[in-house]
Amino acid sequence: MMTTDTESAKRRLAFQKSYSLETKSSWRRKSLIEDAKFDTVTNAEFEKREKTLSRGDSITEEDEVFSSNGEAHSVPDKEAAQKICLVLVLRDGLGSLSRILKTFENSKVDISHIESRPSLRSEAAFEIYLRCNGQKNAITVLTNTLKQSSSILDLTVTANDEESKDVWFPRHIADLDKCNHLVTKFEPDLDYDHPGFADKVYRQRRQKIADIAFNYRHGQEIPRVEYVEDEIKTWGHVYSQLKRLLPTHACREYLHVFDILERECGYCENRIPQLQDVSNFMRKRTGFQLRPVSGLLSARDFLASLAFRVFQCTQYVRHGSKPDHSPEPDCIHELLGHVPMLADRRFAQFSQEIGLASLGAADEDIEKIATLYWFTVEFGLLKQDGGLRAYGAGALSSYGELLHALGDGPKKLPFDPETTAVQEYTDDDFQPIYFVVESFDDMQTKMRQYAAKIKRPYEVVYDPYTETIEPKKTKDVISSVADNITQELNNLRCAMEKITSISVKS
Repeated sequence: MMTTDTESAKRRLAFQKSYSLETKSSWRRKSLIEDAKFDTVTNAEFEKREKTLSRGDSITEEDEVFSSNGEAHSVPDKEAAQKICLVLVLRDGLGSLSRILKTFENSKVDISHIESRPSLRSEAAFEIYLRCNGQKNAITVLTNTLKQSSSILDLTVTANDEESKDVWFPRHIADLDKCNHLVTKFEPDLDYDHPGFADKVYRQRRQKIADIAFNYRHGQEIPRVEYVEDEIKTWGHVYSQLKRLLPTHACREYLHVFDILERECGYCENRIPQLQDVSNFMRKRTGFQLRPVSGLLSARDFLASLAFRVFQCTQYVRHGSKPDHSPEPDCIHELLGHVPMLADRRFAQFSQEIGLASLGAADEDIEKIATLYWFTVEFGLLKQDGGLRAYGAGALSSYGELLHALGDGPKKLPFDPETTAVQEYTDDDFQPIYFVVESFDDMQTKMRQYAAKIKRPYEVVYDPYTETIEPKKTKDVISSVADNITQELNNLRCAMEKITSISVKS
């Protein structure tokens, strides 16, 4: 298995995401902010347990920790406890994982970390890495039971490796392949509140489309989806409703790009655009590209994607019974809400900087950045043309939300990152509070000032030529960045001198 510090830290992060899938608790999240809050809670609990065990203390009732089934219970003394790592090679995919985890619960062995990855062995589908705590006899019973399981092809037991304090994040755009397989889902077959819960045909259709994204890898063409009549009808309903409202409610930047999308990308009522075509359009304009995703990612992984100018985009369509509202992001929300703004050069830069600010940040900062994203990129309002205009995707893709946002009902506050980052929010109804920016330039300036205060071990820089993120923690890296900046400043100075010279001659 993986042994480097950064890979160990990645496994730590994957535990949080796997925990959210295996526990059917109140943490079944629907929004980016709830994802971030969940990360904060689970990491805090994980750290509390690790510190207690390292001191040799027993876990008290006040120091309860999570087990594999999502319930809190205590861990025995260090004298009677062991820390081990297990690698399970599965024969038949992840379908057997829930049964295997039940074995841990019955054996009273705690799982402190879990991660899945495709197996390199031809006869197996997946490998599962687990870090465990338990009494010696309980671990012996567990391993013997697992060895008898018909679902497990191979089992390896090793000593527990030390946790890294560094937060793992993707360093190359291809590393986003590692960020899309453990997603937080609000799916119609899992949640009875979902509009499609009782619709078996819709659930099967959703799963088919989600599988396309699940198997996607960087560098591949985005597979095309042949949308059915009901899906196109739902798209057309939303499209026609918004089309009438956008001229008076959307910002100029959105309207400018939307007009181009209709002319060049086939945006219209009776056709759902294909992600690959839209992605090609975006790359030409701002360098942003789309990547198919099967559900909501963790807040940290979603924000990290923005750092590479990649927007994780769903391909499925909301249930037709509620076309004016979707309980989770769908392609209508993203193609009508996000794409036009991400194809604007200035807003694309703003979005990437949010992603860069998140890399290596602590959990509490991720939660605040996710909240800032929510009140700007998702539901932001802008002063423009003597009134207010929407630029947030959540408003621009919902007829009702757009009317509500610019109406007299909700409270509208001036955008201030320090205040906005801790504002409570709602994701199950229209927003009661919106934040208004003076201009995009003012918003970006304030966000840059806020991001500069985020405590991280080091700053990072994005190299668009190699599509990599480089931590600025060595003199060579910092020197290289400084040289590039100096060259850019020289180019700008030369350009300004030529413009000045032409003006004087005129």
